[in-house]
Amino acid sequence: MRELLTSLGLLVLLSFAVFVGVDLLPGDPVTARLGATASPARIAEVRAHLGLDRPVLERYGSWVVGVLQGDLGVSASGRPVASMLSDRVGNSVLLSVVTLVLLVPLSFGLAVWAAWQRSADRVISGGALLLVSVPEFVVAGALVLVFAVSLRWLPAVSLVPVGSSPLSTPSVLVLPVLSLLLVGLAYAVRVIRSSAVGVLASPHVEFMWLNGASRRDVLRQAVLPAVLPVAVQVWLVTGVGFVGGAVLVEKMFGYPGIGELLVSSVRTGDLPVVQALVLIIGAAMLGALVLADWAVVLLTPRLRVAR
Repeated sequence: MRELLTSLGLLVLLSFAVFVGVDLLPGDPVTARLGATASPARIAEVRAHLGLDRPVLERYGSWVVGVLQGDLGVSASGRPVASMLSDRVGNSVLLSVVTLVLLVPLSFGLAVWAAWQRSADRVISGGALLLVSVPEFVVAGALVLVFAVSLRWLPAVSLVPVGSSPLSTPSVLVLPVLSLLLVGLAYAVRVIRSSAVGVLASPHVEFMWLNGASRRDVLRQAVLPAVLPVAVQVWLVTGVGFVGGAVLVEKMFGYPGIGELLVSSVRTGDLPVVQALVLIIGAAMLGALVLADWAVVLLTPRLRVAR
């Protein structure tokens, strides 16, 4: 409960900081919407309609009340924010879920393999170290050069017809998923491998080897119970990283998700959309961190007893 209350407090502080920060950005969303030729009277009328003529604290309070009632407000374009986000949120969730589904078996298998075989460890750890030091947009650019420009196997831009799901054209998902997966996989493999190496070097495992235990027995009885809590926590934390990385990746590929919408909304100063997106992203990230903490407690008997 304490972690949940702390997360809610952080979410409120984050939303307020973003609300004030976007309000201080140069430019006027109403002028950007109406054009430079709009009359001052028309601009003032639209600003009053959107509530932009009120003080920041008053607008923030009204926004919080609206969110608690399920109303995310109206964007500077005049469209309800909820309708703008409905398809975008689903597309971003799809991107993150597909990446996470691939990450779980690949990271665990590669990490245990690296911990078990020294020859494999050199290659896997070296590749992970290289990838973990490279940001997602660099990986995305390299993938585009190889698979879209040189080999022409995949589209360089993830264009999806309006009203359609990315699943209708699965090829548009491949490069964005790979861009997120490679960086997330590198981090997860390094952490899980480190935990597995520690378990395999423990006196308990040495005693099992001396008693004639097979590799399967060591994996099932010693490695898996000890490494699984760490792995679950890493997977959830990496999933949080996908949310942040997706902002850059979606913008690079033109993928119709919340990351691409966030960048364009910040550029135009569309505060209601930015605020709603930050609320959603912040809630997802904090929720995943709380779940990671709970997962470690549930999968570790001594911590469960202590609680």
